[in-house]
Amino acid sequence: MEKTIAVIKGDGIGPDVVNEALKVLDAVAVKFNHRFIYKEVIAGGKAIDLFDNPLPDDQLEICKNSDSVLLGAVGGPAWDNVEYSKRPEKALLGLRGGLKAFANLRPSVMYNQLKEACPLKDSVVKDGVNILIVRELTGGIYFGERGESEDGKTYWDTEKYSWDEIERIVRVGFEAAMKRRKKLCLVDKANIMWSSRLWRKVLASIKDEYPEVEVSYLYIDNASMQLVKNPGQFDVIVTSNMFGDILSDEAAQIAGSIGMLASASIGNKPGPGIYEPIHGSAPDIAGKNIANPLATILSAAMLLRYDFNLEKEASVIEQAVNSVLDDGYRCADIAGSCNKNMILSTTEMGTKVREKIERM
Repeated sequence: MEKTIAVIKGDGIGPDVVNEALKVLDAVAVKFNHRFIYKEVIAGGKAIDLFDNPLPDDQLEICKNSDSVLLGAVGGPAWDNVEYSKRPEKALLGLRGGLKAFANLRPSVMYNQLKEACPLKDSVVKDGVNILIVRELTGGIYFGERGESEDGKTYWDTEKYSWDEIERIVRVGFEAAMKRRKKLCLVDKANIMWSSRLWRKVLASIKDEYPEVEVSYLYIDNASMQLVKNPGQFDVIVTSNMFGDILSDEAAQIAGSIGMLASASIGNKPGPGIYEPIHGSAPDIAGKNIANPLATILSAAMLLRYDFNLEKEASVIEQAVNSVLDDGYRCADIAGSCNKNMILSTTEMGTKVREKIERM
């Protein structure tokens, strides 16, 4: 198989961690007789410096014409004072909109080897944590009408959703649940927000198509509480853009380290998805060879699974990561109380995972 991957290394630790993911993808390509062609894309802060634009049209076109997109991180304090319309984060919105990637899949998995990093009591997480949050990504309050009054004393943002926008993301949630534990929870605020009532109507209209899936509903405030009270009750959560943004970060913290968590942003196939770690650019440790590359490596596994339908290859990466953790190796952010001799640099961790794949 020959596939083209648009690679956005981005800012801060982005290049550090993406390089290790490419190292792992190369090992997979050799092992399974594939060919992955990488095309560099410049976006985020680096693009602002070079082009005065966080996502130039020609760079977006490279992504559109590729089979998938692997992204490191964008942004940092160096661009805090640029004009709002040109902030590095606008590159993310441009990518999602340009690639019509309306569904963000963010797994929150607590690895048994890293259980001590979880801030919750053992009695709360005794059954482990394995949650998939399916977040609507291109609608809602982040994309709704906004403005300010003439006197500058009133600002507003508008939450707006259409039936079609909701139906397509809810279906992604149902399809994901069918491949997991067959439980789907809709998180909304239907007791207050008119738009949330439409979410419930849409879900009710299609849930009979998935009779095996157990459906539940929670308001966002209760769902936030339940995540820390009893995270094991959740399988798949489907929710709006803003609520998903909040819940996925909370779920990430429960898992113990954002350095371990991958994500995928996908749309209707065919078409490339966007695969990235959930952590930020961490400019304070950029170039120091201490960032944890495992979230990006696991994002590469999601890329193989969702865009290329290479389930076996994706599983091999995940098994290799687990095996390295079983051996006791850690990066600084997940070191805990482990032996200092087992703490690896960014490049060392990538090499360990690659070597595991080569020996499988």
